[in-house]
Amino acid sequence: MDRAFRFKRDERLKRREAIRAVFNHREAVSCPGAKLFWLGNGLAHNRIAFTFARKFGNAVERNRARRVGREAYRLLKNQLKNGYDLVLLVYPGKDFLADRMDQLETLFSRAGLLTGTE
Repeated sequence: MDRAFRFKRDERLKRREAIRAVFNHREAVSCPGAKLFWLGNGLAHNRIAFTFARKFGNAVERNRARRVGREAYRLLKNQLKNGYDLVLLVYPGKDFLADRMDQLETLFSRAGLLTGTE
């Protein structure tokens, strides 16, 4: 397994205060089914959290969406600029890997976080 594609523990944004700070900064972009909030963190890597709309469904559906989202992020993270805290707000709907990857690529591109885009 290529270590560059791993989703490490220190890449997870877990503290409530850190997640709240990203939401309060309110720099965001959206696409159908998801919304991305971001804030610079001063670290050499990105951290990400996945949150869900209030009426998302039951725990099984939320956990599946979280797993698919993490996998899509893991595959795309080498194309991102570093040093950001990211919060992905997911709405019910697309939970297939290809769909989620398209969503994330669209969001990262609109936010200017993909390397090679401004």
